[in-house]
Amino acid sequence: MTTEKEPISLDTRATMIRETLIDMLEDAGSGHTAGPLGMADIFTALYFSVLNHRPQEPLWEDRDWLILSNGHTVPIRYASMAHAGYFPIAECTTLRKFGSRLQGHPERSMLPGLETTSGPLGSGLGQAAGIAYGMKMDGKLGQRVYCMMSDGELQCGNTWESVMFSSAHELSNITAIVDRNYIQINGNTEDIMPLEPLRDKWESFGWQVLEVDGHNIPEIIDASNFAKAVTDRPTVIIAHTIPGKGIKEIEYKYEWHGKPPSKEEEERWLKELRTMRGAIDASHNS
Repeated sequence: MTTEKEPISLDTRATMIRETLIDMLEDAGSGHTAGPLGMADIFTALYFSVLNHRPQEPLWEDRDWLILSNGHTVPIRYASMAHAGYFPIAECTTLRKFGSRLQGHPERSMLPGLETTSGPLGSGLGQAAGIAYGMKMDGKLGQRVYCMMSDGELQCGNTWESVMFSSAHELSNITAIVDRNYIQINGNTEDIMPLEPLRDKWESFGWQVLEVDGHNIPEIIDASNFAKAVTDRPTVIIAHTIPGKGIKEIEYKYEWHGKPPSKEEEERWLKELRTMRGAIDASHNS
């Protein structure tokens, strides 16, 4: 097992973040489970490798900006921020409580480190494009904007307006990351409003497109670094993920899109995740 003196691997960190997520969702008694579990590896890569940021100085002028377009998945962002040092991990159990800084959708004015308030799907990329355009106008070429998006929200027309704008202005300082988990609140994306061929759509709008295994942290980091080297167009990373990742009984099940675990499920799931963490630690230390 990892000791306090040993570095924590990113895979271990992602599992710990999932454990925090399960604990906070059960304590809140409401919230989204499947998508956030599936995005844990992406947020671990972002907060512990990719982003240029300072947790103790969340409004640092030269920071990278992370826009969460699919705001309902914010519990995984809160958990990741807490583990990165933005606020105490114990505060995660205040999720959705009255007066808490950790609202069910991100509220910019409540918590330093949240760049935008979000809830209505399809708005995040437009916000990111505006921020990136402003950075470009100000000559801040070293800063980047990352926009985390769901695949379901690509059914919103205003997303594609933002895709066009970003390409037209060659906003190479944007990296969009699409959580391609194929589910939305009432079923499979391809049954409700098909998105495929998704790669071809983005490419036809002039974007650099990269596809990764959304649970392979080195792949996510490598793709993010590759995007920094693209100077003539924006980049989208299509991250293929498993909704409910880490909890076998709910993986791939859209019914868990917006359903929190019960106390009994929490206890069972935490045991499963801790067993997984032990196996990861053993493989890294062997």
